[in-house]
Amino acid sequence: MDYEALLAESDSLGLLVKEKPLKHNDGRIKGKRIAIRKDMKYNTEKACILAEELGHYHTTVGDIIQQSSVTDRKQEHRARVWAYNKIVGLQGIINSYKRGCHSLHDTAEYLDVTEEFLSEALRYYKSKYGLYATIDNYVVYFEPSLGVLELL
Repeated sequence: MDYEALLAESDSLGLLVKEKPLKHNDGRIKGKRIAIRKDMKYNTEKACILAEELGHYHTTVGDIIQQSSVTDRKQEHRARVWAYNKIVGLQGIINSYKRGCHSLHDTAEYLDVTEEFLSEALRYYKSKYGLYATIDNYVVYFEPSLGVLELL
C-alpha cells in the first residue's frame, strides 16, 4: 500500500495528515492529526511512517511518547505490528514472489516499503511464526533467507 493510498485511508477515517518540520520523530499522532517529517525524500519512507502512525490510531491509548513504561513500549510494538501487517503481510510477500521478486530489494520495491522496514517486518514474522509460515498453498521461509515455496 503506497503513501497516496494511506493518505486516502487516513482521510476516510477523518484524520488530517500534514508534513511538518519535526525535530525528534519521523511521525507523530495527536488525536485526529498526524504529522510526518517534511524533509523525508521518498514516499516509501513516508508510507512506512504513516502506516505506523495509523497503527497508533487503531491500537494506542493515551500519550506514550516518553516510552517510560512497559505498557508504553508494548503499545509502540503493537502499532509497529499493525503497520507490518498493513503494508507487508504474509500475503504481500507471497504476491511479491508471484511477481518475480527474489531479493529483499525487489520485494521492498514491489511492496513500496524501505528495505529496513521490510527487514524489521520479517524479524517480527520470524519471532511470531518461527522459521516459516504456511498460508493457503504457500510456505514463506524466513531462514536462512526470505523464500516462498508454492505447494502442489
